[in-house]
Amino acid sequence: MVDIPATTGQTVATNSSLRTLGVISVAHWVSHFHLLVLPVLFPFLKEQLGVGFIELGFALTVFAVVSGLTQAPIGYLVDRIGARKILIGGLCVGGLALILLGLHVSYPWLIASAVLLGLANSVYHPADYAILSAHMDEARMGRAFSIHTFAGFLGGAVAPAIMVTLVATIGGHGALIVAGAVGPLVAVLLVIADTPDAGAVKSGAGGGSRVNVMTPAIIVLTIFFALLSLSNAGITNFGVVALMGGYGSSLSAANIALSAFLGASAVGVLAGGLLADRTERHGQVAAACFGLNAAIVLVIALVALPSVVLMIAMGAAGFLGGVIAPSRDMLVRNAAPQGAAGRAFGIVSTGFNVGGIISPLLYGWIMDQNLPHWVFGASVVFMVLTVLLALVTDRDPQPSTEKADAHVLMS
Repeated sequence: MVDIPATTGQTVATNSSLRTLGVISVAHWVSHFHLLVLPVLFPFLKEQLGVGFIELGFALTVFAVVSGLTQAPIGYLVDRIGARKILIGGLCVGGLALILLGLHVSYPWLIASAVLLGLANSVYHPADYAILSAHMDEARMGRAFSIHTFAGFLGGAVAPAIMVTLVATIGGHGALIVAGAVGPLVAVLLVIADTPDAGAVKSGAGGGSRVNVMTPAIIVLTIFFALLSLSNAGITNFGVVALMGGYGSSLSAANIALSAFLGASAVGVLAGGLLADRTERHGQVAAACFGLNAAIVLVIALVALPSVVLMIAMGAAGFLGGVIAPSRDMLVRNAAPQGAAGRAFGIVSTGFNVGGIISPLLYGWIMDQNLPHWVFGASVVFMVLTVLLALVTDRDPQPSTEKADAHVLMS
């Protein structure tokens, strides 16, 4: 029998982990890319369908409701039959939704596409995080989560430019079909790369599907995710109009400030991954960063800052908001009962959907009342509540079979 050097085994395990992280991150890129395909094509769809923005906005509401209702059930399926199968299915369903709309541009098909996109969107968080939790090196888990999140941010950032270019070259119908085809192509990549299945790792432990995942910590984290969504949505979606309407900022200055916020958020995510791997007090990290964030946004809410100072302040707020993302994900992983990572991430991710449903109505109402300063003021309120919940959820990691299995895979 030939002995294999330990360093060789470690190298193989490391390469396998990096390959898994890369493929799962590409899938997350697709999810955020698909999120923005319909909004970017609203002008094309409005002209083709002869409908108003209310009808188009209703499609996004349908998307958010379907995604919110299906996150937890999909998380159960991830733990029951395996994350890999669910993720491949989600990529194909999301792609099919856009391809069918490209072939049959009509309002009923738009709503059907929104339903399918919402169903596909509910797959990514429970499936992605279940696979990463089971197969990444424990010492680098925070960085793995941060790269995964950064890939999603990148997908959203490049979606407008890609879709505008596609419309200009092959038209709106072709743009929808090409954007949809990305999903099945990445699904094929998952098959070729032989991406590991988190469900296969957990199946040996037994009883995972019978674990009660609705623990107090998971419930609090779901509220935590909703508050995060509510605090960020005001700045992201209404920050430009609020700065123009209440602070006298020009369109270019307001957009530059928003770009600084979003760009710094992506950089902050990567920095947060390094920080998350160097501490177990993830709730305290999140609370400290969001506490500083709230103070900065409060200044923006109260003072009409010069353009350069505004850009710096928005960039700092975005960076701090990004830093907490890996710690946020580690809080969920630590709170997940044995064999229930898929359900845990599926349930808490519904908080994002709740925020996505409420925030347009809330911040739209604020702007209709001619209170642009309260776009930032309301964000501060939600940030303070987020800080308090982050401290409540700061707890020691639970030992789980999937982490033990991950250690075995890495050894």
